Amino acid sequence: MSFTPPESFNISDYFLDDRIREGRGDRIALRTLAGDVTYAEVQAMACRFGHVLQNAGVEPEQRVLLALSDRPELVAALFGTLKIGAVVVMVNPGLPAESIREFLDYTRAKAVVVDSSSAAAVRMAGRGARHLRRVLDVGDPGFAAEMDRSPTVMENFPSHRDDPAIWLFSGGTTGMPKAVVQPHASYANSTELYAKGVLGIGEDDVTISVPKLYFGYAMGSNLLFPFSVGGSAVLFPEPVTVNVLFDKIERHRPTLLVNVPKMIHLMVDAPGAGERDLSSLRLATSAGEALPVELHRRWDETFGVELLDGLGTAEMWHIFLTNHPGRVRRGTLGEAVPGFGLEVRDDEGRPVPDGGVGWLWVRGASRAIAYWQRMEATRQAFRGEWYVTGDMVQRSPDGYFTYCGRGDDMLKVSGKWLAPKEVENCLLGHPAVREVAVIGARDGSGLVKPCAFVVADHPGEGLARDLQAFVRESLEPYKYPRQVLFLESLPRTHLGKVDRGLLRERAAAALSGG
Repeated sequence: MSFTPPESFNISDYFLDDRIREGRGDRIALRTLAGDVTYAEVQAMACRFGHVLQNAGVEPEQRVLLALSDRPELVAALFGTLKIGAVVVMVNPGLPAESIREFLDYTRAKAVVVDSSSAAAVRMAGRGARHLRRVLDVGDPGFAAEMDRSPTVMENFPSHRDDPAIWLFSGGTTGMPKAVVQPHASYANSTELYAKGVLGIGEDDVTISVPKLYFGYAMGSNLLFPFSVGGSAVLFPEPVTVNVLFDKIERHRPTLLVNVPKMIHLMVDAPGAGERDLSSLRLATSAGEALPVELHRRWDETFGVELLDGLGTAEMWHIFLTNHPGRVRRGTLGEAVPGFGLEVRDDEGRPVPDGGVGWLWVRGASRAIAYWQRMEATRQAFRGEWYVTGDMVQRSPDGYFTYCGRGDDMLKVSGKWLAPKEVENCLLGHPAVREVAVIGARDGSGLVKPCAFVVADHPGEGLARDLQAFVRESLEPYKYPRQVLFLESLPRTHLGKVDRGLLRERAAAALSGG
């Protein structure tokens, strides 16, 4: 059931040029505060970018680093890079110079495209970079003049469907994240199976995203997916706050909201949330972190927009496990996207019966080629046609998967497995708890104990005892948190996920009396 493109296949054709051939050039592709941009205008900009990159000496299969905020120039640079057969690498434009330098050295990028949000850091990082030939600043008058002189037509490089197209990044909570080398075929496959098959995306859809485009989740849902059918995407460069998001939704009237649990929490907690106009939305998606069942319930009661929680990875490019429209089951990741195979296996790779906890294995035509310069990690993660995700899940007899946690986060307490998410979901059912993260740490005797970090109204010793009793009454007694520690907010990584490593250190200090 997977999508098999022809051997000669460039996704600049699939996502952009095919829309022009279909006669959709005058349709709105991008909606911005500065105005709308049509497909024909995006194509012309992309062709000009391609010529500028060629003039800079960039050749097929070489990497081009894009450090741009969400704006039309980023979209044009992405497709312009693909048009010449080069490889797109997108990074957070807000990174400091030392991080940019790490990406330059690791990717050996020949060119970097920047704007005002990244230019200073990139120029500092690029000094002495051996492989870098040129920094292209979209705000520089000289660059604008070069773009104006460049042709608005370009024949796409005849890439092979298995050629690298876009590098994504996996991990990186500590140290340099791994580059996931994804070919052209992967992007089309997930678009056909998930965007068209599950979301039912069409030409009248307008998307808007909380994550920025340098995240693979957002790049798919808020750019490539709408472009595959002639829809449009809302782009804005400013940071996403809850009020900015509400305002953008009410202004642009999107039909599909690409969301994450952190923003879902902020939205339902916002004053007057139920009075904001989200009536244009037909669907919302959630990914990046597990969505607590209590938070999902509050979303439904506040907004009434169907919310699809799902799981995807850079190694499989996008979502392969999700709740489907019309059959959402709160507290689960839903069912496999048709075209992907999922299995739950034990430490030895043997199938785990339904209801048991095990590692999630996935196969499908969106699987990456490898991790760049990480051969041992590649061998561990990619097993034949399968990718071993590192997530632990349970499968119900009717095919719904429940997320238990990352393998590193699962706890063995009193000889029994404990899924932190189960305790977190329980605690979120207490009216005083706003956010919570449960982790395991060793006490002075070397035994693993669950600890809860809680953001709550009116924290104190009394509430801590109440929360411990609340868990003991709701779950098996061994699952209650031995320590309840209150924070004003949960620490987060550069990817916006809860920094469980830092919390583990704090819990260990608390258990040891430090």
